[in-house]
Amino acid sequence: MSKTLVAYFSASQTTAHVAKELAQAAGADLYEIKPAVPYTKSDLNWMDKKSRSSMEMNDKSSRPALADQDANIAAYDTILLGFPIWWYVAPTIINSFLESYDFSGKKIVLFATSGGSGFGKTVDGLKPSVAADTMIVEGKVLNGRQTAASLKAWAETVL
Repeated sequence: MSKTLVAYFSASQTTAHVAKELAQAAGADLYEIKPAVPYTKSDLNWMDKKSRSSMEMNDKSSRPALADQDANIAAYDTILLGFPIWWYVAPTIINSFLESYDFSGKKIVLFATSGGSGFGKTVDGLKPSVAADTMIVEGKVLNGRQTAASLKAWAETVL
């Protein structure tokens, strides 16, 4: 198996919980994608058109600043990239992350948590943020309680 990183963004800790379990089940390293300015509950109010998350998601060029850029992406062949689904796609901070590193020749497998939607056009929205030779694969929405065995089995199918 190649060297694997589980990188994730989690505004409410739901995705963080899944990412930590997935990293352990897959024997992968773990990296948290953190915004320079953490999201507050009011920032995440999708019913408020002026909330931070609503404004970011309505502006496809939005690239929220990252707290750091110290992930050692060069050390990994495969990245399991997790995030919550916002408005049927990845939050724009995922584009910020992808545009901050060189993913040339790497495989990125997406996983997500969602209140009800699937990946939608997530892959299409992320491809412009990486080199042409980067493979982005739609993985799985991992909602609810996941067992270590099911996470390990899923990881083995995509790694």
